[in-house]
Amino acid sequence: MKKTFAWFLPVILLVAVLSVTAYVYFSDSEDVLSKYGSRGQEVTNIQTRLKNWGYYKGNVDGIYGYQTSNAVKHFQRKNGLTVDGIAGAKTLEALGLPTGNTNTGGGGGGGNQTTSNGDLNLLAHLIYGEGRGEPYVGQVAIGAVVLNRVKDSRFPKTIASVVYQPGAFDAVSDGQINLAADQTAYRAAQDAINGWDPTHGCVYYYNPSTATSAWIWTRPIMLKIGEHNFAK
Repeated sequence: MKKTFAWFLPVILLVAVLSVTAYVYFSDSEDVLSKYGSRGQEVTNIQTRLKNWGYYKGNVDGIYGYQTSNAVKHFQRKNGLTVDGIAGAKTLEALGLPTGNTNTGGGGGGGNQTTSNGDLNLLAHLIYGEGRGEPYVGQVAIGAVVLNRVKDSRFPKTIASVVYQPGAFDAVSDGQINLAADQTAYRAAQDAINGWDPTHGCVYYYNPSTATSAWIWTRPIMLKIGEHNFAK
C-alpha cells in the first residue's frame, strides 16, 4: 500500500500544480472577452470603434484576426493599458464597450489612462462652448484639434495650456467655456481622447462666416465639417 501511494504521490502533486495554475490563469483571465480567433457581434463592435478612431484599417467582419489584434494593441498602448491584443474588460471599458454592451454608436469609453478627469472636463467645456449645435463628428473634431496641438511642437504641451493659450479659442475669450457642458460634449471629448481624429491631424479650425483673421485664411483647408473649416 505504501509503495502504491508513493507511486501516485508525484501524480497527485502534478495534478495539484496544474489545478492551481489553471485557477490562476482563468482567475486572471476571466475578464477576457474577445481575443485572436474570436468571432461575433462583440468583435464587430470592437472593429467598428477602432475603425472610427483610426486604429483599424481592415474590414468590419466580426472576425478577431491579425489586423484586429494589432489595432487593439495600438489602442491599448495609447491608452496606458496592458498591451496584449486581448479585449478584456478594461480594454472594452476604454472603448466604450463594457461587458454586455453591444452599442456601436460613437460614444467614448472609460478613457485614456494618462488623461486626467480635469482634462476631460476642460475639453468637454471647450467643445460645448465652441461647437454646440455642430454635428457630433464636428464636436469630436474640435477636441481632436486641441490634442493635435498638444502633440505639435509649435503649441504648448498640455490640454490646459493649449486651451488657455491667449487668443486661441473664442469660447475662452468670451467666457462660453464656463457654460455647463452637456453629455454630448463629454462623449465627444472622450472620443477625441481615445484617439478618434476626424480631422486627420489638423491643428486649426474656424467658421468662414465669422472669421476675422486674415492669417487663418492662409492655412491649407483639409476638410469642412458642419460650419467649420479644418486646416493645417
